[in-house]
Order: sequence, then C-alpha cells, then structure tokens
Amino acid sequence: QVQFVESGGGLVQPGGSLRLSCAASGLIFSFYTMGWYRQAPGKQRELVASISSARGTNYADSVRGRFTISRDNAKKTVYLHMNSLKPEDTAVYYCNAIQAGSNLNYWGQGTQVTVSS
Repeated sequence: QVQFVESGGGLVQPGGSLRLSCAASGLIFSFYTMGWYRQAPGKQRELVASISSARGTNYADSVRGRFTISRDNAKKTVYLHMNSLKPEDTAVYYCNAIQAGSNLNYWGQGTQVTVSS
C-alpha cells in the first residue's frame, strides 16, 4: 500500500520561506518521478515542480528561481524548498509519484500553505 506523509505547510508572511517534505512508503521510490502540485480555491490543480529518477527537474514558470525540488532516495523523501513566497502561492500542496511508462500514479493528502501578512 502506497502512503505519503506530507509536512511543512503552514502560515508564512510574504517574502518568507517554507520547506515541504513528502515521505513515501510502499513503493520503489527511486523508480518514480516525484512532483509537487498545488490547488488554490476555485482553480485547477497545477504542477509546481517535478524531479525524475535521474534527478532532472522541471518547474512552473511562476515558481522558477524561487522554489527548489530535491529528493533523497535513501529516505524515500521529496522536498520542496520555497523562498520569496507570495500571496499567490497560497494553496494546498500535493505530493505526487508517477512511474514513466506505466499507469502507476499516486497522490498525497495535501498540506496547506498560506502566505499572508
């Protein structure tokens, strides 16, 4: 059974920083592309950043240069370092695991990030 434990969300002032973590179990973590998505109220879920099994990274234009995704295969954990946060970054952030060439696709339960003064 695949499970994710997401942590690190919360309330932060504009310009602040947060680090999200997603610890996975029940899957061969190193085989998966890991991603962070977010969904703001009234909006569609969107990709924030992803990191492949080969550690290639991809970022949404809106976060490039401010956010950094990384992974620790030994700990089966993916991180999202978020700097220079803006109110428009407010959303529920979801961890995702997808295995290329298969229909294996898993989601975490989400963690709230609120950027407000």
